[in-house]
Amino acid sequence: MRIACVGGGPTGLYLAILARLRSGGRDEVVVHERNEPGRTHGFGVTFGEDLLDDFYRTDPAGAPALRRASRLWSDQMVRIGDRRPVHLGGKYGYSMARVTMLEVLTRRAEQLGVDLRFGSTIADRGELDADVVVATDGVGSRLRSARADHFGTTIEPGENRYVWLGTDRTVDVFTFAFERTHAGWVWFYAYPSADGASTCIVECAPETWEGLGLDRMPPADGLRMLESIFADALGGHRLLPPADGFGEEPWLRFREIRNRTWRDGDLVLAGDAAHTTHFGIGSGTVLAVQDAVALADALYGSAGPRDVVDLDCPDGRGAALAAYDATRRARLGPIQDMARRNMQWFERAGRRLDQGEDPIEFSWALLDRRGDMGRLHYGLHKATQIGPLRQVRRTLTSARRVRRAAQRGERGAIG
Repeated sequence: MRIACVGGGPTGLYLAILARLRSGGRDEVVVHERNEPGRTHGFGVTFGEDLLDDFYRTDPAGAPALRRASRLWSDQMVRIGDRRPVHLGGKYGYSMARVTMLEVLTRRAEQLGVDLRFGSTIADRGELDADVVVATDGVGSRLRSARADHFGTTIEPGENRYVWLGTDRTVDVFTFAFERTHAGWVWFYAYPSADGASTCIVECAPETWEGLGLDRMPPADGLRMLESIFADALGGHRLLPPADGFGEEPWLRFREIRNRTWRDGDLVLAGDAAHTTHFGIGSGTVLAVQDAVALADALYGSAGPRDVVDLDCPDGRGAALAAYDATRRARLGPIQDMARRNMQWFERAGRRLDQGEDPIEFSWALLDRRGDMGRLHYGLHKATQIGPLRQVRRTLTSARRVRRAAQRGERGAIG
């Protein structure tokens, strides 16, 4: 079987890796990436235990390299101006520079004999000689756009404006920082992405963006303004522009992409080409890789080649792709609903702050913005603000993390 992945992000690369592994190296897999090696957008990606579990389960030989490149961040903190910070206990995660993740996955794909073609732009399915084509070419997917009527694509923009930046401050605690300006509230999400640098996503309501003049200000001037606004939260450190520049439109609006179907014959969608979730839940990379795992499961089974589906037959491949489409799309629907609630919460965050909501209550609402917390969690949240109890919770969380790492087979990389 010949598989072509259009897009060399985590989705396309990981599907290529799994296809080579599960076919025993028999299937030909080509990844077409329009950029040259080492070029990507954004700073860091963040993820939780589920993604590491998936890596170790599906590629135990390759997973340790990804784990070694990951940076652990412990706890979360909410800062509101000069008020006392609020702690969100029991929370931790992992992150790495996006370019590092791509480098690790690229090396693994090369080891397994994947044909990687950089600087290769594909705009239509007809350009490819393959039995299965997977569109992993992101939010602006050309393959999806060419057949948008068939896929039933809907694109709904959010209200707020955001810009993806970095900072030369090393952030060990995932931090939400809210600052009041004369034009309204501005906030950032910050987490580590590489040694000596962190990701810093700045967001605000459209009226604040316009009131501060960020809609017409040169990007460099806007960066300096944001540094001034967040001077305390950044500890005097600098904000950094994207490595590939700001582009024509530095400030973006989140676009929620949904599709009625993810399959058109032997062409299927995966990752951001199929669905997007607001960056506030930090699940984009996780869901993209899980798409790759689900598609590999549909084609090959969870362990390797199987006899149930004849992949050398168009009908057999079609059945596998139909199963992937139905099961994975059903799984993503509720997650996108949850992500939309998260987005809408941030669209109302400034109003809550203007009403003078207590920082602890505001932070609880932020913690429960997806609507998946219970009253027990609220009690724990209140207790977490007490130093000794916070330390007890941190110890229990660390023990849970170490146990999870041991269960998936980590060795020497659980710190």
